[in-house]
Amino acid sequence: MMELTFLQVDVFAGAAFKGNPLAVVVGADDVSDAQMAQIANWTNLSETTFLLKPSRVGADYRVRIFTPERELPFAGHPTLGSAHVWRALGGVPQGKMLVQECGVGLVTLKEQDGSFAFAAPPCQRTGAASDAEGARVAKALNIDQRDIVAAQWTDNGPGWLSVLLQDRASVLALRPDWSVWGDLKVGVAGPWDPVHDGMDAQFEVRAFVGSAEQGYEDPVTGSLNAGLAQWLIGSGRAPSQYVARQGTVLNRLGCVMVEQNGDDIWIGGKVETRIQGVVTI
Repeated sequence: MMELTFLQVDVFAGAAFKGNPLAVVVGADDVSDAQMAQIANWTNLSETTFLLKPSRVGADYRVRIFTPERELPFAGHPTLGSAHVWRALGGVPQGKMLVQECGVGLVTLKEQDGSFAFAAPPCQRTGAASDAEGARVAKALNIDQRDIVAAQWTDNGPGWLSVLLQDRASVLALRPDWSVWGDLKVGVAGPWDPVHDGMDAQFEVRAFVGSAEQGYEDPVTGSLNAGLAQWLIGSGRAPSQYVARQGTVLNRLGCVMVEQNGDDIWIGGKVETRIQGVVTI
C-alpha cells in the first residue's frame, strides 16, 4: 500500500472554481500503468496527472497524463497544473524556466505572479481539413457546412481538428449532435465583436470530445488553444497577443492568455490549489 500526496487544482480560472480542475498524484514512480489508468478513471476528471522523476537530460520533472479512458502524450491544462504543483511542493528548476518531460518530449514553461505558460509544442498534424472532414464536423456540430469559415488540423497530441466560425455568438449557439459524433475531437473558435461582446477577450473557444459512449465538452483546453493559436496567428487571423475565453456555456470563466514571442507561442493562465491531501493506492 502506498500513500502519496494528492492535489486538485483549478487551471485557467478567471475566478475561483471557474477553471478546469486537474487531479495530480505526486511521487508516482512506483505506480503501475494499470493503477494510473484506474485512478484517472476514478477521479472522472478530463485529465489526471502523475508526477515522476525525469528520465531525460534537461528535464526538471516528468509527467504522465491520463483521461478516464486513455493516456495522452500532451495536454495543456495538465501541463500548467502539474507545473504549479511541482513548484508549490518545493521543486526548483535547473534553469530560468521549467522543463517538463512528457509523451511529446520536453516542454518549456515560464511562471509569473501565480500564472504559468507553456511554449506550444509543434503540431503533429496540420494543414487544411478536407471537404469530407469539414462535412463530418459540420454534421457533428449540427450546423450547415457553409457556416464554417475555415477548418484546419491543429493536432499536437490529443487529435484536434479545429474550425473557425463567423463570430462569438455562433460559437455559443452550438448544440452538438452527439449521436453522430464518433471519435472526433473538435475545437471551435469565433472572434469577439468589441461593440457587442466587449474588450475582455478576442476569441471565444469551445472544445468537443467524442467517445465510445457519450461525448463531452471540455471546460478550458490548453492543448486546443495552443494549436488554435499557431493556426490563427500563423494565418493572420489573430494578433500576436490575445485572450481567449472558454467554458461560457458550462458556467465556467476560462481565461487563456496567448502571446507570440519570436518563434514561440506561449499559452498561459492562472493556477490555484483547491484540494490537498493523500491518496492511498
